Amino acid sequence: MRFSFLLCYVIISCCSGSSFAQQLNIVIDSVRNGYGVNDPEEPCIAMDFKNTMKLVGGSNLRNFYTSTDGGYTWYKDTLHSSMHVDGDPVTIADTNGFFYYIHIGGLYDRIVCQRLTNITTHLWTDGSYAGQADTPKLEDKPWAVVDRKNNAIYLTWSRYDKFGTLNSLDSTNIFFSKSIDTGNTWSTAVRINKVGGDCSNNSKSVEGAMPCAGPNSEIYVAWAHEDAILFNRSFDGGNSWLVDEIQVSNSPGGWHYTNIAGIMRSPGLPFIASDNSNGPYKGTVYINWADKRNGVNNSDIWIAKSSDSGASWSSPIKVNNDVGNSEQFMSSMTVDPVTGYIYVLFYDRRNFTDSFSTDVYLAVSKDGAVTFQNFKISEKPFSPRKNVFFGDYTGVVAYNNIVKPIWAAQEQVNSIFYDNKIITAIIDSTITGTSVKKIATEGYNFQVYPNPFFETASIFYELPMSEFITLFITDITGRKIAIIRNNEFMQAGRHVDQFNADKYGLAQGIYFLYFSSKNNSQTTKIVLEK
Repeated sequence: MRFSFLLCYVIISCCSGSSFAQQLNIVIDSVRNGYGVNDPEEPCIAMDFKNTMKLVGGSNLRNFYTSTDGGYTWYKDTLHSSMHVDGDPVTIADTNGFFYYIHIGGLYDRIVCQRLTNITTHLWTDGSYAGQADTPKLEDKPWAVVDRKNNAIYLTWSRYDKFGTLNSLDSTNIFFSKSIDTGNTWSTAVRINKVGGDCSNNSKSVEGAMPCAGPNSEIYVAWAHEDAILFNRSFDGGNSWLVDEIQVSNSPGGWHYTNIAGIMRSPGLPFIASDNSNGPYKGTVYINWADKRNGVNNSDIWIAKSSDSGASWSSPIKVNNDVGNSEQFMSSMTVDPVTGYIYVLFYDRRNFTDSFSTDVYLAVSKDGAVTFQNFKISEKPFSPRKNVFFGDYTGVVAYNNIVKPIWAAQEQVNSIFYDNKIITAIIDSTITGTSVKKIATEGYNFQVYPNPFFETASIFYELPMSEFITLFITDITGRKIAIIRNNEFMQAGRHVDQFNADKYGLAQGIYFLYFSSKNNSQTTKIVLEK
C-alpha cells in the first residue's frame, strides 16, 4: 500500500513561549476500529545517514514502513519470521545503509533481529536472535543502537522470570547483548543491573532499557525502576560494567502511571543519547523521561545531562515550556550527530481546557539542554480512547538538520468508528533553521528538500494558474545536465518532482535549479553532498 502527499505552507505564531509552525503531517498507516488486534501503535523510525531519503519505520505488532523520498510517500507491509514477530519493534540503520527491525520473538522467549536486504523490494531476512534463556523466560521491550565508529549493534531489554506475577521468587532484570557481524550472531546475554524488580509489569519492575554509543564506543544504558531513572556503562565493548547502577534522578509517580485521561497507561520510560558531533558539547550524555513531580495531573518532560560519562548528572531540566497545569507525556529523544542539537518529541495538552485533546510537540535545544524551544508539529489534535491500547513510546531521528519524528494518533470518525494512525511530519527550517530552501515570487512557492542533499532531492512548487513550465538543472558553468519539465502544461495547484543525482552521475558540488513559465522565472542553488 502506498500513500502520497504534497506540500503545505508554513504559518508562524506564538503562544505560551512556543512556536506554532504548520508542519506538513503525513499519515503512514491508518486502521479503522482495530480494537487492539490491528491497532498500529508504539512506532519507531530509522534513517540511512548516507542517504537521508531512505527511512524505515515500524509499529506493533509487526508492521513495517519504508520510504525512499524522505518520508513523503510510504510502503506498508507486515513482517514475518519463522521465530514469530511478537511486537515491541525498534528500527535502526547501520553505517553501511542496512536497516534492522528488532522485536520480541519466539512467542516472547527471545529478541529477534531481522535485516532489510532491499528497501525497494522490501525483502527481510528470517532473522537471528539474542537472549533465549536456558529455562523459559519472557524477554520484553528491546531497544538497540548502532555504534557508528565500529558498526556494532548494542541491544538491551528486560527479562521477566514470570510475567505478571507478584511471587517474591520471580524478578525482572536488564540484559545486554551485541552483534559485530551485521546482526547475524549475538554475544551471550549478560545481566547489567544489580537491583532487580518484581514481575508485576508496573513501576516496581525494571523496564525501558535503552542503549546508546558514545564518541569513543562507550556503551551507556538507561532504564526505569520504581521512582527512579537508572544508568550503567561499559568502556570495553560490553565485557564489563559498573557493579552498582547509578541513579540519574528520582522519577515521582514511577514509570508506569495511569491517570492520563484517555490513555490506558503512559510510561515515563527513559530515552538516552550521546552528543557525538564535533560541537562544543561533544561527549555529553543526555537522558530524557516524563514524570509527575509537579502534580498528579501535571506530568512534564525532563532531561538530565552528564559531561563525565555518566559518573554525575545534572538536576532535571524541564523540556516543555508551558505554564500552569497540563499534561505532557510519552516523550522520545535524539541528538543530531552532526550539529549536536537535541530533539525531544512528546504529546502535549497545553492548548486545551478539556482533559482529552492532544497535540504533538517537538522541542529543540541548540545549547546543550540549557534552553529548549517548543514547536507544535501536529496539524490537528486528537482524543485517545482509554479502552484501546495506545502504546508506550514514540520515535524521532535526526541527521545534519534533517529531523524525522513518528507518533501514534486516534481520530474519531463518528460515534462508532475511529481511526488509529501512525503519523510523521516534514520538519522544515522554522525548527532546524537550515533544512529547507524556499522561494516565493508573485504567488509561486517552492521548496527544495533536503538542501544540501545526498542522492535525491524533492522539488515542491505551487502554480497559481495552469500554464506551460520548464524545470531543469545546470552545473556551475551553466551547462544543462537534467531536464525535469520541458515546456509541459501543468494544472494550477501543488506539484512535486524528484531529482536523483546518481541517475546523471553527478559529483559532489553546487548546482542550480531553473524554473520558467510565461509569467515567472527564478533560480535557486542546490548542493549535492556525498
